[in-house]
Amino acid sequence: MEENLHNEGIDISNALEGDSAEVSMQGTAKQTKSRLRRLLMGFMFFFSVILFIPLLVLFFLYVIPGIQEFGKGRNSIEVNDVEFKQQPNYAKQIALLDKELQKVTKKLNAFTPNQPYIVISTTNNRFFLYENKTLVREGFCSSGSYTLLLTEGPKRWIFKTPKGKFRILSKMIDPVWKKPDWAFVEEGLPIPSADHDSRFEYGVLGDYALEIGDGYLIHGTIYKRFLGMPVTHGCIRLNDDDLKVIYKTLDFGSKVYIY
Repeated sequence: MEENLHNEGIDISNALEGDSAEVSMQGTAKQTKSRLRRLLMGFMFFFSVILFIPLLVLFFLYVIPGIQEFGKGRNSIEVNDVEFKQQPNYAKQIALLDKELQKVTKKLNAFTPNQPYIVISTTNNRFFLYENKTLVREGFCSSGSYTLLLTEGPKRWIFKTPKGKFRILSKMIDPVWKKPDWAFVEEGLPIPSADHDSRFEYGVLGDYALEIGDGYLIHGTIYKRFLGMPVTHGCIRLNDDDLKVIYKTLDFGSKVYIY
């Protein structure tokens, strides 16, 4: 009998241990599922954030501008609407704009002379010759280099083309260049007297020259390969054909606009 009780106790103990192990396994399984669930939720949250940011950027880059452009398109349709044009305020605004345009056109016509004139761009190194307010010739030229020439004394020169409105003061055929002081300083030579023979050079200014004041000329050049570049000491250089046409077109008093 004691042996039977002992055996039953062992069986009960084994049963309890089995139940405990089963409960432990069930708890471990729940914990594992819980961890997997949290991991999955964390991954989904991270993925959602990563996906949300590009979508937000695309929204601001494309959707919003598209909506704005759509709005602009609607406005332009409304402006072109026949009923809108017939409104008194619209007609009034158009009349004011036409009046302002007439004023500007009148000022422009008054500013541009009926006589031939020339416009020179020192930015692009191009000239534009007008006759009867019509462009008749254009091409390359050369203007001031903006080089600064210093001396040992207080004198200094900056080689720039003056800007503004000028007039043709004189016209010359086969002009002779009377070299100024800076020409000798630039060559490292002593400055001669005002009428010394070394001051006069022939054939370097081309066949024609037009004076616009303060020693500045529109003339030809022996350095034609540099036309279109800012390389001069302030004068305007042209090639032979352009210079000939400009010389024959412009007269004394003709306006020269330089910008």
